[in-house]
Amino acid sequence: MKEKALTVKQVAEYLQVNERTIYKLAQAGKIPCFKVAGTWRFWKREIDKWTRNTCLRATHRQRSTKVENEENG
Repeated sequence: MKEKALTVKQVAEYLQVNERTIYKLAQAGKIPCFKVAGTWRFWKREIDKWTRNTCLRATHRQRSTKVENEENG
């Protein structure tokens, strides 16, 4: 079955954020997306991959900060 592209509203609901947040991320090039007839579209598999990578980076930053704090404390 072919994957359907998601709309801003669908991605916002899926990620449980405001639609405005999705628009800002898309315009800044911070979320994987593309435009069709002037409207943003998203592949769910790319959103899932982006979410996993974003969470991994955040977790890594938190661990690095904790280690730095322990070394300096």
